[in-house]
Amino acid sequence: MTFISESLSNGEHIYKEFQHHWAVKFFITLNFILGFFTLGIWLIPAVIYWLKWKCTEQGVTSKRIIRKHGIIARKTDELRLSAIESVYFSQGILGRIFGFGTVTITGRGQGAVVLSWMVDPMKVKLDIENAQEASDKE
Repeated sequence: MTFISESLSNGEHIYKEFQHHWAVKFFITLNFILGFFTLGIWLIPAVIYWLKWKCTEQGVTSKRIIRKHGIIARKTDELRLSAIESVYFSQGILGRIFGFGTVTITGRGQGAVVLSWMVDPMKVKLDIENAQEASDKE
């Protein structure tokens, strides 16, 4: 069971869980290959990157946006849908070519929730805005 599904309140349901872009897996694999050629020296960063990727969950529910991360300690960034002020995304040149980017959600009285390495950041932005509109109707 995932953290997001375990942390749902009464009447709350998962609207969408966001996955990282395949480039993250490519980067991790490249680190493991470098670990082989450097006689294991590069395995430490490879394992750290892999654990960071495996220990990150991000999604939007009917009430909030959640990003959980952390290898040993757990940290969550949450923002209620009703408190969202803006949702925007950024893509560099490689992001435009390969279809990934960073989505930033800002809210009233809280810090921003940043979702990195998102597949199709425009769709992620639209999913968040659609969840926000659906929660307004409830």
